[in-house]
Amino acid sequence: MERIYFDYAATTPCDPSVVEAMKPYFSEKFGNPSSIHYFGQEAKKTIEDTRSKVASFLGAREDEIIFTSGGTESDNFALFGILWGNTVRGNHVVTTAIEHHAILEPADFLEKHGFQVTYVKPDANGSISPEDIKNALTDKTVLVSVMHANNEIGTIQPIRQIADIAKEKGVYFHTDAVQTVGHIPVNVNELNVDLLSLSAHKFYGPKGVGCLYVRKGTRIQPYLRGGGQERHRRASTENVPGIVGLGKAIDICSQEMDAEAKVQVRLRDKLITEIPKRIKRVYLNGHPTQRLPNNVNFSIEYIEGESMLLNLDMQGIAASTGSACTSGDLEPSHVLLSIGRPHELCHGSIRLTLGRFTKEAQVDRFLDVFPNIVAKLRSMSPLYEG
Repeated sequence: MERIYFDYAATTPCDPSVVEAMKPYFSEKFGNPSSIHYFGQEAKKTIEDTRSKVASFLGAREDEIIFTSGGTESDNFALFGILWGNTVRGNHVVTTAIEHHAILEPADFLEKHGFQVTYVKPDANGSISPEDIKNALTDKTVLVSVMHANNEIGTIQPIRQIADIAKEKGVYFHTDAVQTVGHIPVNVNELNVDLLSLSAHKFYGPKGVGCLYVRKGTRIQPYLRGGGQERHRRASTENVPGIVGLGKAIDICSQEMDAEAKVQVRLRDKLITEIPKRIKRVYLNGHPTQRLPNNVNFSIEYIEGESMLLNLDMQGIAASTGSACTSGDLEPSHVLLSIGRPHELCHGSIRLTLGRFTKEAQVDRFLDVFPNIVAKLRSMSPLYEG
């Protein structure tokens, strides 16, 4: 049985070229970048070469890139680093109700320790209004954090407009771009952001490595403390193989991203068009057009999401109901609740995310299999009347 993977938003497979690029740095080129001998300096040069690649890809300066362990650390670093570093300016952060938990959990922690947080709600398509962000700002606001695109429903936010509002008020602006870097164009100057998070495993690089872009002149406190790595901004011996993998993944994306997006948009739109034709009472979640090229998210009446996934998995098809970080949580999606879906529809959601290795035949296979699964599950529901 062919195994079909429709969960690229959770993680992507390492591109074979990425794996090959990393291999020497596990054994032959194993030096600690903080060492002054040949082995250490070889590793240090490799890190700086990769830093240059990442900076160029984002339109940033080399000294504005801080390597981290991934998206969660980068998001935590942005919130804690900015708020701790600017207590004289205020104690208020504005974010949204549909952020990843890597933002929402630190925000909750900050609230419990004397900081103030405002959570702006989206509209029914998952879009955040720049005007709502503007109205949430106070004279104590230090940071605004709005994700570039939502990991569950794929809606792309008007980041430039929101960032401009923050800048007019002298407020730092951060965006979680974990779902967008490597998939759509991301330029820190065009977006006008002060901080930006990314994670390599979302664009065919290894897990456990990412970075935080911090615009020069931004006042930020270190989040990890210890050694003097990353110009004293992030302690801990650098993950050299991972950083090399991130750089190679960036190289490939810079060449292939536009062509891949065109293919994914066509397959995405095929799913968005065909699923409602074949299954009644389904509802698209997220913006119909301003969404990631690879994201499809539906709520389906009279269905329980986990049952859908288990039945699909038995057919060799991997999908999800939302964020992989909360896949074991029985609570309904906070994103779907925020856009106004009732609890029963939140529990009946399915997310399909496509990627570099998705084939049209795999999409067709899903369209053949899925209606039968829905029909079987609905036949067991006491609420469904056919």
